[in-house]
Order: sequence, then C-alpha cells, then structure tokens
Amino acid sequence: MKLILKSLLAGFLLGVVFSLLKLPIPAPPNLPGVTGVVGVFVGFILVKAYKRRKVSNTN
Repeated sequence: MKLILKSLLAGFLLGVVFSLLKLPIPAPPNLPGVTGVVGVFVGFILVKAYKRRKVSNTN
C-alpha cells in the first residue's frame, strides 16, 4: 500500500511540474486513454497469473 501511495504522490508532483512548465503530460490526457492504459496493465497481470497457474498445475 505504501508503494501505491508513493507512486500516486510522485505522479501528482510530476503532473504539477509538467503543468507549471507548460509541458504536455506524458500520459493520455483523457479518461478513455487512461482506461486503455489500465486495461493493458490488467491484461498483462492476468496472462502472468494464468501462466504461473498453468506451470504450477503441470508439476
């Protein structure tokens, strides 16, 4: 949980810095884009878990 909070804080601070420097954010600027990034992450985790489970069932 601490890692999640640290990541959220770091992201927030970077967002503030990018805004103050008038730079484009290095992430999708809208909800569908962010949802897509979350989907990629969830898909990656699910395949990783499936592979791990498949390997443990074959032993």
